Amino acid sequence: MRFLISAKIPTEAGNLMVQDAKLLSKLETYINKVNAEATYFFEADGNRVAVFIVDIQSADQIPILAEPLFSGMGAHVELHPLMSLNDLKKGMPQAVVEVNSYRN
Repeated sequence: MRFLISAKIPTEAGNLMVQDAKLLSKLETYINKVNAEATYFFEADGNRVAVFIVDIQSADQIPILAEPLFSGMGAHVELHPLMSLNDLKKGMPQAVVEVNSYRN
């Protein structure tokens, strides 16, 4: 299942990270190791944020994906399952049935 991993890096931790001459190499190693389909970097709430789109086959992969971000970057990490439009089209008819079953 496709997930979005968000790593929000507090300012102090981020300031230390950018002083590391190996930062880009470490990021590239992580991206390759987790086989990220896409990676984006941006600012949110005054913090640096990195997001990675990954495929998670089983829950036991979560620590492998998250711990380097927690421990290595001091990041606040969130994982969110993602749906494509096709996934939404497939699931929506049953979702409507379920919603309506609670209305009556």
